[in-house]
Amino acid sequence: MTIEAINPATDEVIGRYEEHSPSDVNQIIQAADHTFQQWRRTEFAERASKMRQAAQILRSKARDYGELMAREMGKPVKDGIAEAQKCAWVCDYYADHAEKFLAPEFIETDASESFVSYQPLGVVLAVMPWNFPFWQVFRFAAPALMAGNTALLKHASNVPGCALAIERIFQDSGFPEHAFRTLLIGSHQVTAVIEHPLVRAVTLTGSTRAGQAVAQKAGEMLKKTVLELGGSDPYLVLADADLELAVATCVQSRLINSGQSCIAAKRFIVVESQLAAFTERFVARMSAVSMGDPLDEATEVGPQARRDLRDELHEQVAQSVAKGATCLLGGKIPDGAGAYYPPTVLTNVKPGMPAYEEELFGPVAAIIAVADEEEAIYVANDSVFGLGAAVFTRDIERGQRIATERLEAGACFVNTFVKSDPRLPFGGIKESGYGRELSHFGIKEFVNIKTVYVK
Repeated sequence: MTIEAINPATDEVIGRYEEHSPSDVNQIIQAADHTFQQWRRTEFAERASKMRQAAQILRSKARDYGELMAREMGKPVKDGIAEAQKCAWVCDYYADHAEKFLAPEFIETDASESFVSYQPLGVVLAVMPWNFPFWQVFRFAAPALMAGNTALLKHASNVPGCALAIERIFQDSGFPEHAFRTLLIGSHQVTAVIEHPLVRAVTLTGSTRAGQAVAQKAGEMLKKTVLELGGSDPYLVLADADLELAVATCVQSRLINSGQSCIAAKRFIVVESQLAAFTERFVARMSAVSMGDPLDEATEVGPQARRDLRDELHEQVAQSVAKGATCLLGGKIPDGAGAYYPPTVLTNVKPGMPAYEEELFGPVAAIIAVADEEEAIYVANDSVFGLGAAVFTRDIERGQRIATERLEAGACFVNTFVKSDPRLPFGGIKESGYGRELSHFGIKEFVNIKTVYVK
C-alpha cells in the first residue's frame, strides 16, 4: 500500500511512500530490541551528547522543518519554525537533567542498604498525531531515549515526511541506527505492533476514540500506556478580569496552530457583566486575523490539516447554529482549493450543542454566558474533558485558588494561556487521558521503578 502526503493548502499530492509490510515491521521491532540491549548500558554522558547534537540539528534546520510542516499539514511556517526550536529545547532539557532525574533514591529501612533504581523498559511505541508533528514526537522521544529505551514512531499518515525527517535527525545525531525508527504503517497495523512481545509500552497522543482502542489492546497485553487525548479547554473571564489581557490571550490561544491544538482555548466562559464588551472586542480581534498560504510569513491561520477534518468542524458549527447558537463571525467554507476554514465565533452556546459538548478542533470559538464565578466554575467542569483550563482575574490569590482547587484539568493557568513546557508535567484527566509527559514525571513513565533491598 502507498501512503500519500497531500498539501492541505492546494490539495496537491506532494509525496508517496510505500507502507512497511508486516514482515518489515517485525524486522524493525527486532532491530530496535537488539539496539536496546546495548543502548541501555550506555553512559548518560554519551546519551546526552547525542541528544544535544539533535538539538543543534533542529535549530540549524528549523526553517526547513517549518516549511515541511507547512506543506504536509498546513501549519503557518513561522509556527513550524518555533515548533522545531521548542523541540531543541526539550532535547537539551533532558540531556541536562535525565541523569539527575533517574539517579538512585536511597531510603532508610532496616536493610543495610535500600534504594529505588530507575531502569529502562525496552522498545516503546509512540502513536502520534499530525497537529504538532515534531513537538509531539520529541516530547516523548527525548526522555524515552535518555532513559535508555528505544523508540518506534507510528505517525499520522498525512505527515510521513515529518516522520522520516525525525528519524533522520536522530540518526544524524549519532544515535544507533535502530534507537529511533519510524514505522510507515496505517492504523490497521497498530494492534499487531502492540501485541508484539518485544514492544514493552505504548504512548499515544490523539483522539479519545483512538486512546480507548490503544488502551484496550495494551491493557489486554498488560503493557504500560500514557495517553494524551482531546480537550475542550475552558477559559473563565471573571467580573474583575483585565479585559484587554483576557481578549488578547483568548484569541491567541484559540488560534494556536490554526485552532488545531488539544490545549487551545475552546470554551470562553464569561460572566454577564463582561459579556458584551468581551464579545465585541473578541470578534474584532478574530476578524482581523490573516488567513492564507501557510508558507507566507504573514499568515496567522493556515488551512486545516485535511478536508475531511475541515468538513467535520463545519458540521459541528452548523449543528450548533441549528440548535440555537448565533454565529457572529465566519462559519462558512470558503470557495477555492485547500482545506481552509475561517476564524469563527459562536455565542448563545448552550448544553446539548456540539460547541458546548464536543471538542472543536479548528478556529471556532464558543462564548458561553454565566451569571457569576460559581456558575463559571460549574460550566468549566461540565465536560468529559480535563486537559487544560485558564482563569482571568485581577485577584491573583482568587485565581490561584480556583486553578488549584476548583478546576478539573491537568494544567490550570492564571491570566495567561495554557501551554506545555519541558520543566512542567503535561497531561489530563477524565477523557483527556492519563499519565504525564515532560518534567521528571515524564521520564519516569517508561522505566521500571525498581526496589533494591540489601540485607
